[in-house]
Amino acid sequence: MRDDTASQSTLRIIVVDDHTVMRAGVIALLGSEPGIEIVGEAADGRAAVELVERLDPDVALIDLRMPVLDGAGATAEIVARRSRTRVLILTTYDSDAEIERAVEAGAVGYLLKDTTRDQLVDAIRSAARGETVLAPRVAERLVARMRRPAPVALTARETQVLNAVADGLSNGEIGRRLVIGEATVKTHLLRVFAKLDVSDRTHAVVVALERGLLDRR
Repeated sequence: MRDDTASQSTLRIIVVDDHTVMRAGVIALLGSEPGIEIVGEAADGRAAVELVERLDPDVALIDLRMPVLDGAGATAEIVARRSRTRVLILTTYDSDAEIERAVEAGAVGYLLKDTTRDQLVDAIRSAARGETVLAPRVAERLVARMRRPAPVALTARETQVLNAVADGLSNGEIGRRLVIGEATVKTHLLRVFAKLDVSDRTHAVVVALERGLLDRR
């Protein structure tokens, strides 16, 4: 049973990384830090989940790419079990896909292994309070991702209409080709204009081609 009095002043941490040298280095880095106690270590995500269940640490410092169960998978299981342990990812990988997987799994923070000792300690304390902690490069990638235009999807009929526009057909000719009324053609075009944020037929075709929405091979 854990000592709640001690836990008020000392953060209990587990370190999870399949690279023995890296794991030992992190433990050595944090071992002398006042108010932080390393209570366990593991080399894969499955062992991390078991450690959390057994030791109830304040923070689990977890790598992403590991055998048996990766970091995102371990994070998801820890969160699903309603553990109070906060997961802080510490990895060398900063691709959009990996950041997104970790955040969606429930990690409160995402740090890269070039993080300084002081930054790591501050991040652990922040994570223990439930605060979001992101490495600057990771934060930049997330902001850039949020600023990208949302992906646009055209319906099959809208694509047919726009392909006919690209072929140089008038609304009447498009209607005859697709066996629909001219008013219906106009309705589809208006919806396409709205989705692509354009105001004319030519611009709609140009933007659709740029975004790979039309196949003109």
